[in-house]
Amino acid sequence: MAYDGRPMKVAVPKEIAARELRVALTPDAAGALVKDGLTVLVESGAGNGAFHADAAFEKVGARIVPDAASLCGEADVLLKVQKPTLDEVDRLRAGSVLVSFLSALTSPDLVERLAARRITSFGMEGIPRISRAQKMDALSSQANIAGYKAVLIAAESLAKFFPMMMTAAGTVFAARVLVIGAGVAGLQAIATARRLGAQVWGYDVRPAVKEQVESLGAKFLEFELGIASAEDKGGYAKPLSAEESRRQQEMLAEKTKDFDVVVTTALVPGRAAPRLVTKETVAGMRSGSVIVDLAAEAGGNCELTEPDEVVVRHGVTIHGPTNLPATMPVHASQLYARNVTELLRELVKDGALALDFDDEIVKGACVTHAGEVVSEAVKTAVAARKSV
Repeated sequence: MAYDGRPMKVAVPKEIAARELRVALTPDAAGALVKDGLTVLVESGAGNGAFHADAAFEKVGARIVPDAASLCGEADVLLKVQKPTLDEVDRLRAGSVLVSFLSALTSPDLVERLAARRITSFGMEGIPRISRAQKMDALSSQANIAGYKAVLIAAESLAKFFPMMMTAAGTVFAARVLVIGAGVAGLQAIATARRLGAQVWGYDVRPAVKEQVESLGAKFLEFELGIASAEDKGGYAKPLSAEESRRQQEMLAEKTKDFDVVVTTALVPGRAAPRLVTKETVAGMRSGSVIVDLAAEAGGNCELTEPDEVVVRHGVTIHGPTNLPATMPVHASQLYARNVTELLRELVKDGALALDFDDEIVKGACVTHAGEVVSEAVKTAVAARKSV
């Protein structure tokens, strides 16, 4: 494969965000790209957090580059996990390609800088939910990990067993767990809590997910909110009206007091997290209960959540983790590397970037190209934030 007469260079820098241990390419994924005819460059130490030494990348044919400035200066395509800082964008060559989580809907300064630098950027959060794109769906691959780890955190924090225990000293009854939101993270949380032996209920404003919840051995918590359609065309829950939201909060408040653990997962890219658990609801829960709020990065589903902190309010322990996949960097990196590799293969034909903006994947994920913001959703979001 050739790119302007030479092998196309795909580069992987070390992630610089706090507590980020993932790497965008693992050695096996890097080796696959080398076999495809691409040159793979890896910043020295980029894989250390995920236990991939420089030597492992060199073994599969990648070249180790000593620093990020040199790496970016050579890169035709830069693969990252976390969105870049503005300084990182400024290191990129004009006209090069960036593939990363970008949080483009809420990062107007970043989007404008990418356009100004004529960077062709792809946000992994923009991969459409279609069958052909499932192998590229990084939101889902990382949400799976978050849902799993959230339940382990809850089990660690709860001063009770999760499973029922029958002992000579008597029977210990199973913990009762409520998972709010039955997307990828929620379903994995339900499955994990069930594997640990808890009694599990799932709740979602979308009645269509009831079958999925029950297929995992959990019970579905149902409320009558009087909503005609609770799901948008992307499969996410639609925002509720103020009155619908109030009724939902009241109904959840009545139910959550019966649970030992509440895991909240209601999070949609580009939106503030819906407020599901109020401070009054927390005050009504049993002392010793645990909440793990997976929407902490977007303001939290729980009113008392503090991002990346563990707080105790009214005897309830509330966790607000914002990046659980990074706490399991080996498998998180493995899955993410497969996602970006599959996307890259969609974008590169015969060794050169070949963008078909009529293709649903390219159109959905591309944020900036040729000096312009090309995503209509991002254009709208940037304009709205600039007008505030």
